Amino acid sequence: MIQQSTLDFLSALKANNKREWFQDNKAVYEKAHQNTITFADSLLEKMRIHDNIETASGKASLFRIYADTRFSKDKAPYKTHFGIRFSRATAQLRGGYYFHLEPGNSFMAGGFFSPNPDDLKRIREDIAFNYEDWNELLTQSQLTATFGELRGEGVKTAPKGFDKDHPAIDLLRKKQFILSRNFTDKEVLQSNFVEKLDQTFRELRPFFDYMSEVLTTDSNGESIL
Repeated sequence: MIQQSTLDFLSALKANNKREWFQDNKAVYEKAHQNTITFADSLLEKMRIHDNIETASGKASLFRIYADTRFSKDKAPYKTHFGIRFSRATAQLRGGYYFHLEPGNSFMAGGFFSPNPDDLKRIREDIAFNYEDWNELLTQSQLTATFGELRGEGVKTAPKGFDKDHPAIDLLRKKQFILSRNFTDKEVLQSNFVEKLDQTFRELRPFFDYMSEVLTTDSNGESIL
């Protein structure tokens, strides 16, 4: 389970985001880091029961805590959260899982964060031709109760080649397709949180299954693999 000391370290890091402080508290960081790895290993073990995950281990799933400040106005040297990412295996299974651990701002997300141009075009083609299926998928009571609405950044106008008056124009403008759910610190610290998070990831499957079918077929429904 996630330990209170892990959240405490992240809170302290946010208040003292400097290399000198980090070095002085390296042992505290390493303890929090190991706690997160252990949690990620437990989560990975459970997720492999119901999905094919190619991420090798909990340790391999963690993002580095060191911030890339090269192109950012924020020059703080460290991230103030731990990020866990799992990738689905094989060309048939699309989508990815993410868990963000941060005091007061923990959440999971799943979907398509940065689809390549060909995948994005194929998704938009399917939305344009099968928008009633999309509406049915995204209004399923299970999905809406857990995740609310589909999230993600979009373009301001209709994408090239698509009608600005299309009834699904709000979906067509999207360039990310993400479902997410927030968790309180109290939930994160519960002994059964790994089971709760695993179940939440399970509930992404109708969305992932539909998207996998779209992205492995052409506009005529023929396999491209």
